Amino acid sequence: MQDQTADLIWREGDVPVSVRFDDPYFSLDNGLSETRHVFLGGNDLPARFRDGFHVAELGFGTGLNLLTALTAWRAAGVAGRLCFTSFEAYPMAPQDMRRAQGRFAELAGVAAELAPYWQGRSQRISLPDLEFTLIEGDARETLNPWQETADAWFLDGFSPAKNPEMWQPDLMAEVARHTVVGGTAASYTAAGFVRRGLEAAGFCVTRGQGYGRKRHMTMARKDIS
Repeated sequence: MQDQTADLIWREGDVPVSVRFDDPYFSLDNGLSETRHVFLGGNDLPARFRDGFHVAELGFGTGLNLLTALTAWRAAGVAGRLCFTSFEAYPMAPQDMRRAQGRFAELAGVAAELAPYWQGRSQRISLPDLEFTLIEGDARETLNPWQETADAWFLDGFSPAKNPEMWQPDLMAEVARHTVVGGTAASYTAAGFVRRGLEAAGFCVTRGQGYGRKRHMTMARKDIS
């Protein structure tokens, strides 16, 4: 049976890098700032938050995006529950997640709250303000049977140059199929074939200012069913 766990090395003490994809899990500059700029800003969050708002994500990684979204949800004072579903082929071991999350002191409180729940495999976490689901496996196989739709997508697979399977048109079509009308998607990458795949899937795609050394990022909106 193929090993489906994340194989890591560490840079700068606590920056995890995937051996399989030769790519860091978050920006070496400032992963938290990049997440806020790309995934929150690119999806017009927290302005769109409401009870039951559903974020879906390709690539759970260290859990940084979840921690950032939940922190923003709580800071916005939204009543009700945030739904967050993530698709991850190679879940990170719990101790590695905790180590990576420890880089972000600003998230220490929520990281400590969720730390006991991490299992390193498919799981659910239910809190008064959060309904989280981690779906383990190749998203090309696990997204199709998913029965729900998202209001916003965080497209956070490894670099398209190193992990092209995560960005193929067929998978982008599944993302669109699992997005509500008026829903959005955002990604740090502005690779042409990714933008074209989203457009072919029915999204209206624009380029925005990228974070740090990246010139551009991708933002998309689904305006028709």
